[in-house]
Amino acid sequence: MQTDIDPRSLIGRKAFDLDGAKIGTVDEVYLDDATGLPEWAAVRTGLFGRDAFVPLEPSEIVDDTLRVPYHRALIKRAPDFGVGRHLSPEQELQLYHHYGLDATSPEDGPDPDDQDFGRLAGNDD
Repeated sequence: MQTDIDPRSLIGRKAFDLDGAKIGTVDEVYLDDATGLPEWAAVRTGLFGRDAFVPLEPSEIVDDTLRVPYHRALIKRAPDFGVGRHLSPEQELQLYHHYGLDATSPEDGPDPDDQDFGRLAGNDD
């Protein structure tokens, strides 16, 4: 995903899956504690749904929408951690595994067990 985008500008955007099916609306954006870059988005999956975490890498902004390269069913089965709180390293690793993504490798930076993850955008706590 573009790294120069303001994470707050993602909030309220519609999110679509790999097939172009609507997932929901971006509710919150979580930043990586080490880099400060947007890493996860919490997408509200329906009027009475829940927020599903989706990875912002390798997602893309296309025509003012967030395009998530995963099927809607996989996204809806993502672990539910609630929103508005800091993601723990364990929670973030669960999300990485759920989406089949690699967590930080040694050449990419510090060991994931040695740092916090998933700071909420706009939250300086």
